[in-house]
Amino acid sequence: MPSTQKIGYFMACACCSSISVALLGFAMSQTWAESKLKCAGFETEFFNGTGLITWKLFKGNFIQYSCPLISSPKGKDFDVFTVLKESGAPVVLFAVVVLLLVLCLLSTALSILIALYNSVSNPYQTYMGPVGVYICSAISACLSAVVLILFAVTLTGTDAAESVVLNLAGDLSVRTQNRVAVFQLGYFLLLPYTALSLGSIGIIYFYDHAAYAQRREQQRPTEDAPKEIMMY
Repeated sequence: MPSTQKIGYFMACACCSSISVALLGFAMSQTWAESKLKCAGFETEFFNGTGLITWKLFKGNFIQYSCPLISSPKGKDFDVFTVLKESGAPVVLFAVVVLLLVLCLLSTALSILIALYNSVSNPYQTYMGPVGVYICSAISACLSAVVLILFAVTLTGTDAAESVVLNLAGDLSVRTQNRVAVFQLGYFLLLPYTALSLGSIGIIYFYDHAAYAQRREQQRPTEDAPKEIMMY
């Protein structure tokens, strides 16, 4: 394939992967979800208090509205891993989410390096070209999809939010109910990240298809030549 076309395809792939890795880095610094619960003490029947937890990957904030008796409109900042560990909540699930996101960053970064190297290498050869990009980008897309599922299960299917309330409310007799989780920007940014990872695969697929078609075109005159001519 001519060098200009090869450069164009691989540079487009590198740009697509660069946008995705920047997007993921930004997502990891944003709020991922909010959990809201109704609170009450054991001495009262009515759940007239509310606890609001803002989740980031490493830091969180807990706002009490009479939960059960104390209110703190400004909220309390807390370390997610420390509080979950102290509360006996499933801290392992949060650790797995962060680990998978780091692996996403590494695999996307490797995809960028492969694409950049091939954009300036021999114009008619590739080094880990299509296959390398396919593998790295597919890993990124698959792991980000797993993170979307795992994080949602962690907040909606475990008692992580209740554990934070019990730990930070300052009253072990507090009761909670009606937990609601609302996902925020950081979580939803994984969707375009996954799409861009798949887009990198698509770009290199078109390059690979075009290169294959050109190789077949170059071989055709020899294949179609009469046998008498080919003998010479």
